[in-house]
Amino acid sequence: MTQSVVVQVGQCGNQVGCRFWDLALREHAAVNKKGIYDEALSSFFRNVDTRSGDNGPDIYKGKICSLKARALLIDMEEGVVNEILQGPLRDVFDSKQLITDVSGSGNNWAVGHKIYGCQYRESIVEKLRKTAEHCDCLQCFFIIHSMGGGTGSGLGTFVLNLLEEEFPEVYRFVTSVYPSGEDDVITSPYNSVLAMKELNEHADCVLPIENESLFEIVNKIHQMINSGKLGSTVKQNSLVTSSAGTAKTLQEKPFDAMNNIIANLLLNLTSSARFEGSLNMDLNEISMNLVPFPRLHYLVSSLTPLYTLADVKVPSRRLDQMFSDAFSRDHQLIQADPKHSLYLACALLVRGNVQVSDLRRNIERLKPSLHFVSWNQEGWKTGLCSVPPVGHSHSLLALANNTCVKPTFIELKDRFMKLYKKKAHLHHYLQIDGMEQSCFSEAISSLSDLIEEYDELDATKGGPRIDPSRLKIAV
Repeated sequence: MTQSVVVQVGQCGNQVGCRFWDLALREHAAVNKKGIYDEALSSFFRNVDTRSGDNGPDIYKGKICSLKARALLIDMEEGVVNEILQGPLRDVFDSKQLITDVSGSGNNWAVGHKIYGCQYRESIVEKLRKTAEHCDCLQCFFIIHSMGGGTGSGLGTFVLNLLEEEFPEVYRFVTSVYPSGEDDVITSPYNSVLAMKELNEHADCVLPIENESLFEIVNKIHQMINSGKLGSTVKQNSLVTSSAGTAKTLQEKPFDAMNNIIANLLLNLTSSARFEGSLNMDLNEISMNLVPFPRLHYLVSSLTPLYTLADVKVPSRRLDQMFSDAFSRDHQLIQADPKHSLYLACALLVRGNVQVSDLRRNIERLKPSLHFVSWNQEGWKTGLCSVPPVGHSHSLLALANNTCVKPTFIELKDRFMKLYKKKAHLHHYLQIDGMEQSCFSEAISSLSDLIEEYDELDATKGGPRIDPSRLKIAV
């Protein structure tokens, strides 16, 4: 069994991480009735004997003593991390897993990347090494961060670079939350584009998630609950509620429910690493099979059933309907329509009592309506995990490497250029040591090149095959 480490950076990263650990513990508790520390738990948790001081030795077999998350929590403001340490998850982390400051990054990528990056570099490397030493076979780092703020985008991508330097053999999966057009951070287009350059160069896989999509999904769930379509009652300890377990009324920005969606995405993504299945999909297989060209590593995710998040008393959807849902716009975690764009490859991660024959039948059914690149018409990767999410008979996560991410990047570029043409807010960045205007021109050029690569692929849709220019290999 392999192990993975979660690095959560900034306010958004830590709030999402908090929901992930909460839901992961619930999931293991539902399966692991005897409280035995098994291989499934060891993939994301250590079992520590706290009785013998200084956290004690790890215990590999036998009863659970004290579970510690394989995680590093980084934030340059203390608020969210302190909240976690005072909440129900406080025992899952110890002080050796935390790096905090008090002043924050002021929504400035350069402060997070250049100032705090240099200041905390040694501390981050040391804590990462310690966490890695507790793993028998470290396979993957998951970074959770937002693109719009200063710490998430700046320090988050600094940590990504560090991971490549220190652990070049270990896969780097990045979950990046992209700001919406109505974002409350004026400088978020700068932060996002500067962060994109780092993601282009140093990540193995990026799962882009848009705040707008999450907001729409949560609103739809609430409308369905209120209209009685999903049954009138939400369970008291439902996943649409806060971690306190009391049902929330809909607020203007229901972050808890939105964060649950991302946490459920990560639960499904890691289910094969945590549980048995007839067709287990290793995390490194996702990158291997879904990323044909190194820079085109942005995967569009869709999740079904969505009311896993609402934990509402409803009959489960028919299996075939679930596959159709995964390819509909309503279930995408970014505002995109892969059906009308070009697929480079697609992975289906199914959980629950589903047969390989069900998988194959649905792929054959859906295939005619999806456009795959001419050189990868059979670009499907499938995984079956036998343990379903809590309260459901089955679930499905679809990951598509698809040119439909392009509009998200074009919109980001446009928002960046509106500010950059006027040189608005630039002085805040340029007064930071090591930050020059060339950083901005290189970042926008990197994003433009990425958009161009997607353009070249889109141009091949439905026409004769034209290969985009790639590495020249001497024969």
